[in-house]
Amino acid sequence: MEFSIRALAPAQLSGGAKTGCLVLAVFAGGNLGRAAQAVDKAAMGALRRVLAHGDLAGKAGATLLLQKIPGLAAERVLLVSLGERNEFSVTHFREAVRGAATALKGLGARDAVLPVADFAVSGRGLPWTVRHTVLGIREAFYRFDQLKTQKKAAAPALAAVTLALSGAPVTLQAQAALKEAVATADGADLARTLGNLPPNLCTPAFLADEARKIAKQFKLGIEVLERKDMERLGMGALLAVTAGSRQPPKLIVLRYAGAAKSKKPLVLVGKGITFDTGGISLKPGGEMDEMKFDMSGAGSVLGAIRALAGMRAPVNVIGVVPACENMPDGAATRPGDIVTTMSGQTVEILNTDAEGRLILCDALTYAERFTPDAIVDVATLTGACVIALGHVATGLFANDQKLADEILAAGDDAWDRAWQMPLWEDYQEQLRSNFADMANIGGRPAGSVTAACYLARFTRKMRWAHLDIAGTAWRSGRDKGSTGRPVPLLVRLALRGAGRRS
Repeated sequence: MEFSIRALAPAQLSGGAKTGCLVLAVFAGGNLGRAAQAVDKAAMGALRRVLAHGDLAGKAGATLLLQKIPGLAAERVLLVSLGERNEFSVTHFREAVRGAATALKGLGARDAVLPVADFAVSGRGLPWTVRHTVLGIREAFYRFDQLKTQKKAAAPALAAVTLALSGAPVTLQAQAALKEAVATADGADLARTLGNLPPNLCTPAFLADEARKIAKQFKLGIEVLERKDMERLGMGALLAVTAGSRQPPKLIVLRYAGAAKSKKPLVLVGKGITFDTGGISLKPGGEMDEMKFDMSGAGSVLGAIRALAGMRAPVNVIGVVPACENMPDGAATRPGDIVTTMSGQTVEILNTDAEGRLILCDALTYAERFTPDAIVDVATLTGACVIALGHVATGLFANDQKLADEILAAGDDAWDRAWQMPLWEDYQEQLRSNFADMANIGGRPAGSVTAACYLARFTRKMRWAHLDIAGTAWRSGRDKGSTGRPVPLLVRLALRGAGRRS
């Protein structure tokens, strides 16, 4: 799907802009947006007459399709409700965009025109509106059916969407927002697809190959460390997790350099457990299939770097992805085993299902060599975070408040929100071990906090933050599938760090 942004004079828009579908915003009670008013005037009041019948619900996201309106060049007119004008918010905006996109999916229109300014949320600005309109439409049109032999329906017909600015010039900021949005959507789609792929296909080697494809496409630096490299580096924690798997582990390092060499990089570390059985501490069988999503941190890091490279962002970013499986086997790590991490610290593994922190701690130690400005790890780390925050907010832990504030602001900007959790030293006592420097679990109380506290022991020399995406990386039930989060947050974090706030 191609997106463009154009300045269209009111006369052009009111004539219907000669398109397969003209999308118009309407507030509850038949209160027309500015573009809809111009169109209604050209159509001799046809829109108001239709709305007077009450066929368009007032709830944000409701739609009403009209065809062959006299006086308009548009083949179809799609009216989209924004809800009550005095209650219009980001939530209503997102519902309206989702409703419009869902309706467009069911049409035969090859192109559509959407007067984007009429959907703007107070205080957010045009670039924000452009970004989120594109991202909302792309998310609605994403499909994962490449493994089905009998597809339920033909691919959506819509091939082009024009974001129209009625009577206003197209600014460089608006153009940059459009470019950013398309690249971010490409990155989020990659993360979704990697997450949705079955674990017999999406193996550690597969993730490494995908990273190589990104590197080749965008001319990025790449290095893939093998088991012998990990052994040489002393990555005892990572190697303990992969001990029971027949799939060889990989440590993927992907480098994007869009800024001066003197600019310290942002390092993103993504948990890449391509399937998690829990190991010897075996998980219950119910919904274990969803443990293919346990590499969502890795997918989001690869997706974010693809997005930043695709838009040629003026940033330096390095992705570090420890990838392996966690399987039960005669060679698998046992509860009670003690391993030595790359940092030299020893860990008593009390539960082999607390494996994400084991591969991350070695990856975080490895990432020190890049002298990062900041390091952010992304992981589906704990079920406890789902209990604490549900499926709305990502859990955020940080040893630097300025970095935490930057991430919170980026999450709000991307509407890929995070909530800061405590990282107090008081919780470290729960990780005490009688036989090693630490245990890998701290018991049921504050499980997401003690997991972050474990990682904090390996990041004391760096500005570091941890994103626990266990509740936000995928959906269960009828709409089961990867969300692509937190690709938008990571992209905005990198760009805002480079001074792009709008």
